[in-house]
Parts: sequence; structure tokens; C-alpha cells
Amino acid sequence: MPLFPRLYNFAHWLTQDRASAEDLVQETYMKALRGFPSFKQGTNFRAWIYKILRNTFLTTQAGLKASALISLDSDDDKPVEPASPETPESALLARAQQETIQRALEDLPLKFREIILLCDSEEMTYQEIGELLVIPMGTVMSRLSRARRAMRQLLTTKLQGVQR
Repeated sequence: MPLFPRLYNFAHWLTQDRASAEDLVQETYMKALRGFPSFKQGTNFRAWIYKILRNTFLTTQAGLKASALISLDSDDDKPVEPASPETPESALLARAQQETIQRALEDLPLKFREIILLCDSEEMTYQEIGELLVIPMGTVMSRLSRARRAMRQLLTTKLQGVQR
């Protein structure tokens, strides 16, 4: 299935719940298969399917309430630390930083979180993001700038709270 891991990753960030992300990706593929005749050959397939995923998310209960759910599952969805010659202390610090960044990203408003994820995680171009979100490229750039500024402020606040 094309783009499955990337779509699931984006869906998981949007829903912040594993089961909801799986349902969202499944619904996205169903809608894409039903609507495939409307796909124009030579256009950007990735932007097309991401748009289906995003629109599906926004029209579901998860997207409308846009609230973070606390998972009662185990920590299975946390990234596994790679084996390295690092000391336990440096690995612990790196993990703490990663968790701080992840929490800050989760605290961002949805429109900022999705634009950072599309640009930095999914490595979409500004044009692809503009097509997906149906906004001009200038809006993509300004929203990304505001999102990164908000992320910096959240990280600064979180790191200052840790140092106290």
C-alpha cells in the first residue's frame, strides 16, 4: 500500500491515538479507492491522498473536538532507542529531550502541528502543503513561521520548568 507508514504516522499525530489513527488510515484508503477515478494522472498522488486523510480527520469526531486523548496502552508506540556506544546518562538525556519535543508538539494547536509535521516530518514542499491545506504558498510560509515560533516558546517554557 503506497505511503502507508507515512500516512499512519501523520494520522497518529493528528489523532494522538493508535486505534483512531488506524481507523483514519483505513477510511482514507477506502475513500481513495472509491474516488480513484477522480484522480488526475500526472498530478501529485501524495498530496491527493494526504488531502483525503486530512479531510476525513476533520470531518470525524476526533477532528472536530481536536483534543488530545491519554492512552492507557503500554509504551509500545514510543520509539525504540537505537543501540549505540552512548553512556546511559547521555541516552537518558537524549530521551528526555525527545519526550519534551514530542509533548511540545502535542501541545501545539492542530493547524500549527499539522504544518510542522507536513513540512519537517513528511518533507512536503510548500506547494504540496498549500495544495493539501487549500491555502496560498505565502500562508504556508507564514503559518509555518508562526508554528515554529510557538514551538520554540513551548520548548523554552518546558525547559525552564525542568531547570527549576
